[in-house]
Amino acid sequence: MEAPHLRQKLLSKEKEQEQGLSLAKRVWRESKAMWIVAAPAIFTRFTTFGMNVISQAFIGHIGSTELAAFALVYTVLIRFANGILLGMATALSTLCGQAYGAKEYGMMGVYLQRSWVVLFGTALNLLPLFIFTSPILMLLGQDERIAHEAGIISLWSIPVMFAFIISFTCQTFLQSQSKNVIIAFLASFAIVVHVSLSWLLTVKYHFGIPGAMISTCLAYWLPNIGQLIFATCGWCPETWKGYSFLAFRDLWPVVKMSLSAGTMLCLELWYNTILVLLTGNMKNAEVEIDALSICLNINGWEMMISLGFMAAASVRVANELGKGSAKAAKFSIVVTVLTSLIIGFTLLAYIFTSDKDVALAVGDLSPLLSVSILLNSVQPVLSGVAIGAGWQSIVAYVNLGCYYVIGIPVGLVLGKFLGLQVKGIWIGMLFGTLIQTIVLTVITYKTNWDEQV
Repeated sequence: MEAPHLRQKLLSKEKEQEQGLSLAKRVWRESKAMWIVAAPAIFTRFTTFGMNVISQAFIGHIGSTELAAFALVYTVLIRFANGILLGMATALSTLCGQAYGAKEYGMMGVYLQRSWVVLFGTALNLLPLFIFTSPILMLLGQDERIAHEAGIISLWSIPVMFAFIISFTCQTFLQSQSKNVIIAFLASFAIVVHVSLSWLLTVKYHFGIPGAMISTCLAYWLPNIGQLIFATCGWCPETWKGYSFLAFRDLWPVVKMSLSAGTMLCLELWYNTILVLLTGNMKNAEVEIDALSICLNINGWEMMISLGFMAAASVRVANELGKGSAKAAKFSIVVTVLTSLIIGFTLLAYIFTSDKDVALAVGDLSPLLSVSILLNSVQPVLSGVAIGAGWQSIVAYVNLGCYYVIGIPVGLVLGKFLGLQVKGIWIGMLFGTLIQTIVLTVITYKTNWDEQV
């Protein structure tokens, strides 16, 4: 009985200390706490994005068929599995973040193990897609040679899918405790290993696809092993108390939250890929595909920064709600959104004033790219707030309505029927994102945060 009472006294003391600080000191303290999570998260996402670019570059040396097959597996299959598993893993952000804020450290290890059980079961259900990739692609009318190579690559990608489980959950577990510098260190080590091994196995010894995929699998698993050792072998003594049968109890609430979180994030991630699919069906597009690919590349790299802020927002909000501090949670949201917006404006200024070649190449799409970058500065942060507060099911409905009921139909009308082609589809989809951002802003503003703690 004494432990909860002592915990409450400590939390009350922390709140009193916070209230006595000046605004400048509060901003500084919150910014520091936010960047401790955001900086390693951004770096890790850049390196993960870079690993796929490295794999693609070395497979390109093997042959054009192999490159086309890898691109197909990565853009369709790996992204599909990644979206589902990453989305479901965000439920752990809510659970671990709030448990850490409430100083219920012992439960964090149990939540981590429950998440492993749920995500492992999900991965087993996704296995047939990886095993039967070739016949599925041929059934969909894909070239037989590409489908055959894609089938080989997808079998090699099975360890990558299972690596996602450990990667996403351990990262969340460590981020919730602001112990994610180790994640960034391991990610940079993985990049060095990946480049070296890829060159050795594909360029020097000509092992072809098996060589490239062995390097890819190791690049994903090596940091995972490091994270597991760090989390379970003594570096997190308060939050990891050993393996427990409690991991198999009360699984249904975790499954429900994981499904809500998975639906929320998948609707968001897949929405961005639909732009590419729809523009591929456009005839006589007014904008060259080169300009669109430049926009999507810039948008993709910028999105890595936004996802880092999403992680920071979810951790900070969950921590403060766990502490029972509604004011601190609201303050954290304001600081994170403003910081992300400032970075968005800075990137915008750099892209369109410092690099004239990019501005020229993007051409007519530059206004849309600008709006996209600014929305990316706010929308993922608000999604992070939703994850931290445990609103995944609400945001899943918001995403479904704004993206698929409003955004895509408006884009199709503007693109196909009004003849705006690529620009029309992108305008429609940005409109859906804008509506979603407005709705999330209203929900965040109208929320009674005292009831959330």
